[in-house]
Amino acid sequence: MKPRILLVEDERAIQLALTGLFKRAYDVTVASSGDAAITALAGESFDLVLTDLALGGGKTGMDVLAAAAPVPVVMITAHGSEKVAVEAMKAGAADYVPKPFDNDEIRIVVERALERTRLEREHRLLLERVQREQGLGALVGAGPAMRRIFETIHKIAETDLTVLIRGESGTGKELVAQAIHDRSARARRPLVAVNCAAMSRELVESELFGHERGSFTGADARRIGRFEAASGGTMFLDEIGDMPPETQAKVLRVLQERALERVGSNTTIRVDTRVIAATHRDLEADVRAGRFREDLYYRLRVVEIVVPPLRERLEDLPALSAKLLAELAARLGRKPIALSEAALGALSRHRFPGNVRELRNVLERAAVLAAGPSIEEGDLGLVEAAIPEAVAARSFAEAKRAAAMEFERGYLLAALQRHGGNVSRTAEAIGMVRQSLQQKMRELGLRTKPDD
Repeated sequence: MKPRILLVEDERAIQLALTGLFKRAYDVTVASSGDAAITALAGESFDLVLTDLALGGGKTGMDVLAAAAPVPVVMITAHGSEKVAVEAMKAGAADYVPKPFDNDEIRIVVERALERTRLEREHRLLLERVQREQGLGALVGAGPAMRRIFETIHKIAETDLTVLIRGESGTGKELVAQAIHDRSARARRPLVAVNCAAMSRELVESELFGHERGSFTGADARRIGRFEAASGGTMFLDEIGDMPPETQAKVLRVLQERALERVGSNTTIRVDTRVIAATHRDLEADVRAGRFREDLYYRLRVVEIVVPPLRERLEDLPALSAKLLAELAARLGRKPIALSEAALGALSRHRFPGNVRELRNVLERAAVLAAGPSIEEGDLGLVEAAIPEAVAARSFAEAKRAAAMEFERGYLLAALQRHGGNVSRTAEAIGMVRQSLQQKMRELGLRTKPDD
């Protein structure tokens, strides 16, 4: 997707020259006056505004600058107006180009402004991603439930299908949304996350759809909404079951028509935003009770992913604990600390009502307070009611078997890849009988390739 530039220039010759200069690399929209530019900014999204400072009649380039925020603006200034250009920079302009300019000069200034904006956006998204990963750990799992989730992510990531992620609090629903976004064609654009339960009823529509200046008390400037900011990327609506009914109708319109209006405006804005939603609520019960719109429910539930609670995927506990302890050690600048067999057994008997988030907190506390070289059962401080011991013992044994099978699968897969998938050469290299290797491959679900 090409970056979008709004060119604001009242001289026809300069319009044609700059449009010809930029049209191959950018999507250029031309406004012949300041008033036309402000109207365009109210109805469309742009990555950069290139405007002449002196515009004939009506609004000036400074007015365009004020209306464009937070979109970066490059000013074109007349000879001798450097003082005004400095004032524009103080008011928030990204850069300026004095007349007369050559093509290379203005091209470099525009590229530099867009690159700076891109780097700032990527830095912001990286910080948000680190915060999310530190909050829930990594999306880890080798058991059947997580394998099904990984397969679904792989199948749907490249599509624009709407996804509904369901699961208890703390299971890692946002990490699933992040994985879908990262594997999609939208990965270079933002993933904008909104917790619907954390927003006040009065401000939720302003947050999602934006607002115009003066549209309500405290609206001192125009604000771009989250849907508009996510255009070209992905919108993650966490805890959508807590969204007010009146807002649900407007979200439905965005899904159906890819259009919205900012609060206080009648101008329709087109957006290209993929929506992924998540909830811990029983939406079917909410639909029956009239708390959630049935049409929105079906529009969201094109693909459904259910993230199981930690107590139902104990086979992932060893790998997940090791991952969380390694991340903790890296943050604290320490050597990773291991879990004893007794501690791992105690974790496998715990119900984990807080799921992965609770596991992370338990391990952090234990790693800091442990007196010895490893975390022991007494370091965990688990006080909640435990899973019946017979069930936990069976689950822990299954977890160990699953971990062993995963190791074998990875080892054989790497060996086969080294020998081009040839079973005979692989068996000879690792010291196995060919027939035994074939049997093991069938058990582990590895495909065979006819030998040369």
